[in-house]
Amino acid sequence: MKTGNRPSLTESAPAADLYEVINRRRDVRREFTGAEVPETVLRRVLTAAHTAPSVGLSQPWDFVLVRDQNTRREFREHVLAERSVFAAQLEGERAGTFSKIKVEGIVESSLGIAVTYDPNRGAPEVLGRHAIADAGLYSVCLAIQNLWLAATAEGLGVGWVSFYREEFLNRLLGIPGDVRPVAWLCLGPVRELADTPDLEKHGWRKRMPLDEVLHYEAYGRGRTR
Repeated sequence: MKTGNRPSLTESAPAADLYEVINRRRDVRREFTGAEVPETVLRRVLTAAHTAPSVGLSQPWDFVLVRDQNTRREFREHVLAERSVFAAQLEGERAGTFSKIKVEGIVESSLGIAVTYDPNRGAPEVLGRHAIADAGLYSVCLAIQNLWLAATAEGLGVGWVSFYREEFLNRLLGIPGDVRPVAWLCLGPVRELADTPDLEKHGWRKRMPLDEVLHYEAYGRGRTR
């Protein structure tokens, strides 16, 4: 239904498209096809990441594109070893649930993108970071989110791999010691994007209702009626 000349959000407004992309985004593991990502599409996705807001306009991110299969296989072996470390801490039903969950798509995806945080970018006068030391790290996370949503809009899948030691990835990719690797993102075309996130599908955890995380005026205070 339209109001005057303005389209409703349920029809064709750009806002509706944005919300659709947000809701369609998934952390991809099994669905990668391995097909090549066209260079023009990759540039659009990376440009979206690079236009993210950053504290003091420091732009403290870098993107390391990794296509080499030997490098990816070496990283995957490290990730699988770290998966075993985590699995050894689990017992009973939790262990059984985790055994069904795939935690990476490193060799199946088209390429890996290591996203890093350089705390020296724009330093020492990083406007806005004097009171919140991690503001630069938060900026990198915003760039990752931009990348993820842009990739989803392009029909690509993204998987964030977190089972690794930062020191290992620094050595593997030649990242300087004062630069922190924040994420390894698996990127590429997918057969489909699942309707339900993997962790929810396998029973690891469910998404909480919005009202459970809403507070009013102060933490722990509900809506007054």
